[in-house]
Amino acid sequence: MMQLAAAQQAGRMGFLFTYGPLILMFVVLYFLLIRPQQKRQKTRNLMLSNLKKGDKVVTIGGLHGSIVEITDDVVVLRVNDTTKLTFDRGSVNTVVNSTVSDKE
Repeated sequence: MMQLAAAQQAGRMGFLFTYGPLILMFVVLYFLLIRPQQKRQKTRNLMLSNLKKGDKVVTIGGLHGSIVEITDDVVVLRVNDTTKLTFDRGSVNTVVNSTVSDKE
């Protein structure tokens, strides 16, 4: 009877030593990689949903402009007095200034 209990105890400890490092590695990777990426994605989606006419933005390619028109999928940027360029909404990288221009 004592030998059976000792064998079961050793089996549990063997399981812990076998799978414990794997579980610990997953927990560490979750908090160092997965969770921060989810936070960045959430803030980016919030920024994209709050875009409005007149916002000065920078695209992923580095183009600076102000939003002239905006739809669910497309953003039209004014880059100078005569040039308007059309981009996907997801190509906006950052909002530089969110004040509405008086020209429009």
